[in-house]
Amino acid sequence: MAVMESASSLDGGVVEADAQRHLTWFGIIRLGLVQTALGAIVVLTTSTLNRVMVVELMLPAMLPGILVGLHYAVQLSRPRWGYGSDMGGRRTPWIIGGMAVLALGGVGAALSVALMAVHTWAGIAAALVAFVAIGVGVGAAGTSLLTLLAVAVAPGRRAPAATIVWVLMIVGFILTAGIAGGQLDPFTLTRLVTVTGIVCALAFALTVVSVWGVETRRSRRMDAVTAQEDEKPPFAEVMREVWEEPKARQFAIFVFASMLAYSTQDLILEPFAGAVFGFTPGASTQLAGVQHSGVLVGMIVVALAGIGIRGRRIGSLRDWTVGGCVASGLALFALAVGGFYPEVWPLEANVFALGLANGAFAVAAIGSMMGLASEGGKKREGVRMGLFGAAQAIAFGLGGLVGTMGIDITRSLTDSISLPYTTVFTLEGVVFLVAAVLAARIGMDALQERKNRLAVAGDGYLSGVGGP
Repeated sequence: MAVMESASSLDGGVVEADAQRHLTWFGIIRLGLVQTALGAIVVLTTSTLNRVMVVELMLPAMLPGILVGLHYAVQLSRPRWGYGSDMGGRRTPWIIGGMAVLALGGVGAALSVALMAVHTWAGIAAALVAFVAIGVGVGAAGTSLLTLLAVAVAPGRRAPAATIVWVLMIVGFILTAGIAGGQLDPFTLTRLVTVTGIVCALAFALTVVSVWGVETRRSRRMDAVTAQEDEKPPFAEVMREVWEEPKARQFAIFVFASMLAYSTQDLILEPFAGAVFGFTPGASTQLAGVQHSGVLVGMIVVALAGIGIRGRRIGSLRDWTVGGCVASGLALFALAVGGFYPEVWPLEANVFALGLANGAFAVAAIGSMMGLASEGGKKREGVRMGLFGAAQAIAFGLGGLVGTMGIDITRSLTDSISLPYTTVFTLEGVVFLVAAVLAARIGMDALQERKNRLAVAGDGYLSGVGGP
């Protein structure tokens, strides 16, 4: 993969070569900053407001769970937002518009929490509206951003690009948690609303600056003309066409399976460390940091493999996706075994290995997602990306519920402390192995069908030659 590019062809971070408009590294970083902005708002609404509702306002823990689940449920609309950007021919308005809705939803969520302190039911009603807006904003902006990356990033740069974008999203989490979190003390509801409003305003401004000019004037004119000339079938018809594409359908199923396994561990890993290994709350929080460190290292490893040595990439995205899923499954099996030997098991090393495998498979899968979104033509990139995003949203919405329910059900059947956790970890590992098989098979049916067609054509030719 060529790393050097002609400086004379730079225009707002975009290179045009061989009729393809490919982002430079600077352009990729600019779009990655949109994920930073998105992550900054989301971490406040799904983490900080969660804690305030449960601890300061002493409301049932189920309430923030329902609200976060609602924001995932709304993201089932991702294919519709992708369809809108496909038909319009531009992604920038959908990114900016989605971030505007997300920012308003974030401010509305903070205001609704403050209202709960005065009138609980009115505040809950307002929170429902706010979290619907958050789901809409994340769906519209996130889908259009990934679609723009899919069509504008050169194939050889997809793994590094995915790493850059997701690392910058994590940076958004970290900066918001550190800086905004520090500004919340001494805590008051007024300060909560003020800090949230400032974060949302800065995030929106960063988004506008980051995407401005990335879609060049020339490409905007070309896309506008293409959008006017192209047929614009109804959404249901387009969605049916995309679902009937073997690769798109197979990849969506893979995304659901892998992300279900990925997210199921989120709510049970720290309780597992505390209940089985005797970790204190502070130690279990540090354990989560060890896992995220592993995720980051895994992402960087895949990015470097994508860049390669002397221009030669190490392994394909499919290889890293399959390998990452298998390694994640093995790490979960190891956790299941370790639950029976807490006195001697190296839990930190095991969790780091799990994070490493998770990071590798996630970045490789995102890179593959970019490539598959652009396959098939007919300006359906946004709908395909929306389909993948909807599958991920369903998996994330179910993951926490499946994990915690699995623990509760198993706990009711046994007096063992470790068995409920080891059972769930084992099932997660199995799902990861199933996801690895699904990833390995993506495109295989289409390849076999193509071979069969060639074989039939060859037989027809030979029979014609040898016939009377």
